[in-house]
Amino acid sequence: MTEAKRPTGSQTLSRGIEALKVLGDAEGPVTISELTGRLGLHRSITYRIVRTLEDHGLVTRDAGGGLALGPGFAALARNVAGGLQAAALPELTLVANELGMTAFLAVLDGEDQVVTLASVEPRHGAATVVQRPGSRHSIHAGAPGRAIRRQLQPGSSEAAYETSHDEVIAGLSSVAVPLAVPGQHPVAVAVVYVGRPLDAAEIGHRLARAAEAIGAALR
Repeated sequence: MTEAKRPTGSQTLSRGIEALKVLGDAEGPVTISELTGRLGLHRSITYRIVRTLEDHGLVTRDAGGGLALGPGFAALARNVAGGLQAAALPELTLVANELGMTAFLAVLDGEDQVVTLASVEPRHGAATVVQRPGSRHSIHAGAPGRAIRRQLQPGSSEAAYETSHDEVIAGLSSVAVPLAVPGQHPVAVAVVYVGRPLDAAEIGHRLARAAEAIGAALR
């Protein structure tokens, strides 16, 4: 079986990182067979990678053998952009509970990926969307991606907010605004919810206020 791309550094480390990315992108537990297929590796190699990640608490296995990111990964993630997360979480919590939507912070990762840095689900919601930290998608899809692209290409859009529907995950809508943080990659403050777009202008206005508050807390 041939791998999709050849790592330029440590092959073992590269494979382990790719495995963590696959689990981070998944909407639920991933089987060994699924992970093997996604990585393009022999099953025995995938087993060795998983066992190593389990030993370090980065991956857990449920009763049915499904794999997911473990508590060790969450502990590492808490130290990523800690100041930004600390400033954002209170505002994300307010937005999530006021709007009844999952609020999250997305940041540019590399040249063309958007990764969720922090998220808060509302206390009350009929159909809450889980937006797990570490989940990622292309910068060319979704409202957060466009809000981040605006910061990379000043003048590319005059909109105060960005919207999307059915772009990243079928049936989900999102609204996002850009957040410029000195010393950080471009960031977006966003919400995601089930169904067609609601009052995007009102949501965008609320997100803009949250972005201003986060920026002020970081100064």
